[in-house]
Amino acid sequence: MTQHGALAILVGGGPAPGINSVIGAATIRGALDGVPVLGVRDGFEWIMKGDVEHVTPLTIEDVSRIHFRGGSQIGISRANPTSDPQHLENSVLSLLRLGVSQLVTIGGDDTAFSAMKLLEEARGRLRIVHVPKTIDNDLDLPASVDTFGFQTARHVGVDIVKNLMVDAKTTSRWYFVTAMGRKAGHLALGIGKAAGATLTLIPEEFAGQRIRLKTVVDTLVGAIIKRLSHGRRDGVAILAEGLVLSIDPADLAQLDDVETDAHGNVRLDEVNIGEILKAQVRERLKAFGLKATIVAKNIGYELRCADPIPFDMEYTRDLGYCAAKYLLAGGSGTMISMQSGNLVPIPFERLVDPATGRTKVRMVDTHSTRYAIARRYMIRIRRDDFDDPQELARFAATASLSLDEFCQEFQYLVSDEPPGLVVDLAPAGSRPSPVPRD
Repeated sequence: MTQHGALAILVGGGPAPGINSVIGAATIRGALDGVPVLGVRDGFEWIMKGDVEHVTPLTIEDVSRIHFRGGSQIGISRANPTSDPQHLENSVLSLLRLGVSQLVTIGGDDTAFSAMKLLEEARGRLRIVHVPKTIDNDLDLPASVDTFGFQTARHVGVDIVKNLMVDAKTTSRWYFVTAMGRKAGHLALGIGKAAGATLTLIPEEFAGQRIRLKTVVDTLVGAIIKRLSHGRRDGVAILAEGLVLSIDPADLAQLDDVETDAHGNVRLDEVNIGEILKAQVRERLKAFGLKATIVAKNIGYELRCADPIPFDMEYTRDLGYCAAKYLLAGGSGTMISMQSGNLVPIPFERLVDPATGRTKVRMVDTHSTRYAIARRYMIRIRRDDFDDPQELARFAATASLSLDEFCQEFQYLVSDEPPGLVVDLAPAGSRPSPVPRD
């Protein structure tokens, strides 16, 4: 393998704003160094079958203005070469047949894992780096570093939620808005906190434990009662789609409109958590003689191919440039990151979770200041509500319950409520060193 073989670029997973900017920056850097650049169309879909026809030569002229636009100039797919050893071998051989000696993969945790396995299969015949892309913001980067596309997706999502908040107040209704985030709640929380939504529910607040569907339903019902007690019949709740993975599957299996497989297991991909919660919340409200107009809405596909905001345009140009530059300098086996304005390559082996053998997933830190502030601004049943006799009486009267009955129905919700933010006034130098966490 020589340094001067072709540079290939491949995009896997789902779309995210800024993909084209990475492609453009990497292409320009390669072309200026006299290296042929190839766009591998549709991710691994064709090359893992040994098909080398779906490849597009890329020039500076082809890519000089694509950074303004969403989508992917070379397509995208979720094809997974790691599911079959033959697919991995085919992928390596296809790239070698095309004269490729270096590859930039652009994608999330699954594509990162594929890049790692492809590098192993290549056994020194290819150099590979990965560029972290996902609107879920859940790749294992430092807490201050976002995956590209997240900020644009949040920006567009906030605009949608702002309009829904005005509509909710105008029409006296509630919106249950489900935001993408299969495992982590970064996007839901980012949208909900920035827009000032009534409340946001993310899987991390349940600390990885299985919960009852009733817990999520009662959290929403409690928020509705709290709003009603203050004369407001409207609200917007943001729900991370990953909530469904926190709910006991047995609770979901009892619902008539949830699809199960031949073994009776719930098909999680088919669970419309917004519609389920809408129906369950309405039934629960009925028990208290209350009713609410609720609309369930999913947002996610509207965000993925949006034109990137300037933050992501600049960020992805840096990532694409650094990915190509790192490869052309002889580097390999890393995920490219920008930290404090500098290139920081992260070795592939540091991305792997030893317990699962898969790439690590970054979850929302529910012990952070950021999350503590988000919770403080949410309108939901809180621990201190039960210490305020006037507020408690107001809620109980709204639900046509006695004080004791209201406590029996809803006080369990605050048992795991995280502590509020405590401000430390001690000078920074006098604080004890933090205890490192695993």
